Amino acid sequence: MATKIDWANIDTVLLDMDGTLLDLHFDLHFWMEYMPLVFAKKHQLTHDEAKSKLFPILRAEEGKLHWYCLDYWQEKLQLDIANLKQDVAHLIKIHPFVLEFLQQAKAHKKRIYLVTNAHRKTLKLKMQVTNLESYFDDMIVSHDYKVAKEEQEFWHKLQKNLQFDKAKSIFFDDSISVLNAAQKFGIGTVVAISKPSSQIDSKQIDGFINIENFAQTLPIN
Repeated sequence: MATKIDWANIDTVLLDMDGTLLDLHFDLHFWMEYMPLVFAKKHQLTHDEAKSKLFPILRAEEGKLHWYCLDYWQEKLQLDIANLKQDVAHLIKIHPFVLEFLQQAKAHKKRIYLVTNAHRKTLKLKMQVTNLESYFDDMIVSHDYKVAKEEQEFWHKLQKNLQFDKAKSIFFDDSISVLNAAQKFGIGTVVAISKPSSQIDSKQIDGFINIENFAQTLPIN
């Protein structure tokens, strides 16, 4: 896989966070298991009853900005979502070889940006746990642009903000819809993470370079 990345002609690295740099297990466990459990206790439901009630409400917002907004879900579900995430923060983990990748990218003077749909409150928690913040030239949250990464408007605003050369940029993500959006916008190299969660088997995403972990991107030159 590494041979497909022409590092000599890449100067800007755009990185998703959840499922890309960090193990998606935390997010999947929180939204699919822990949050429904808290909701069940609050409303005197079984865990399965809570899931049956919550999952259609969650899926209705999938891919939209509300899907990623903690404030929206706090109001909608009447739960302190940001605080609840602290309860399972021990599950926040950096994917294998991410640190080596970031260190090499920084050593080779690449511009490195975190580009995430995650809410700022989630970003703050994850940076506190992982200490990754110092590797990035900036951290961009889609809420700042009021549009999700799935939309072309996001990419136009991102380019206007960062002034990067599309042809000399590389973008990593695990979401098919976001990968498609980046490719449509014209990002020169788009890489899919085929194993976003340590607890789920790898799954090839057609139409993109696929990596299971960042060892497959090294060495950077």
